Amino acid sequence: MLTIWGRKTSSNVQALMWCVGELNLPHIRHDAGHRYGGLDTPEFGRLNPNRTIPVLQDGSNPPIWETGAILRYLAARYGKDSFWPAEPLRRARVDQWAEWAKLNVAQAFTTPVFWRVVRTAPEERDPDAIKRAVRDLEVKLALADTQLSRHTHIAGDAFTLADIQLGHILYRYYDIDIDRAPLPHLQLYYQRLGARPAFRQHVMISYEELRVT
Repeated sequence: MLTIWGRKTSSNVQALMWCVGELNLPHIRHDAGHRYGGLDTPEFGRLNPNRTIPVLQDGSNPPIWETGAILRYLAARYGKDSFWPAEPLRRARVDQWAEWAKLNVAQAFTTPVFWRVVRTAPEERDPDAIKRAVRDLEVKLALADTQLSRHTHIAGDAFTLADIQLGHILYRYYDIDIDRAPLPHLQLYYQRLGARPAFRQHVMISYEELRVT
């Protein structure tokens, strides 16, 4: 049984929960962080000295923190070869897109765009800064659009861990109130992800509790 600490409106927790859902793993999740608090307690500090979410514990094993490490652990232990290949070169090809999505797309979206649009009071928003941030993000997303013009998924023609690292950002990217560039292959890819039950359950959820009005 997996035990997970982290609120469901956290983007990183959503990536983890989507992975858990795709792998159909039994789990218990405890809300933590943001309005739920709990990160500053001694008990949580023993789980994760960085006091960030998510944290995962698999049975009686020591807890694991950092989203990428957690996802790789779950993929290696529970995933099929098509999801997280055993052969090193095939795995690296999946991992390069997973890392790219985390270090380029997620970081270019979460704080520069999502925080400015949703987690900033309207009177404090900077429309020009938002437009610049969206343009910078879409330079990265254009690379994904090109890749997706050749493949059904970001690392090839199989659903892999890389799709979770990229795809969990796309719901909010397509849902928030911004002007978006026409990226037709990315949009079709997002629609395909939206047909996956685990994506709908764990990613396509309200983030209204994060909104500053």
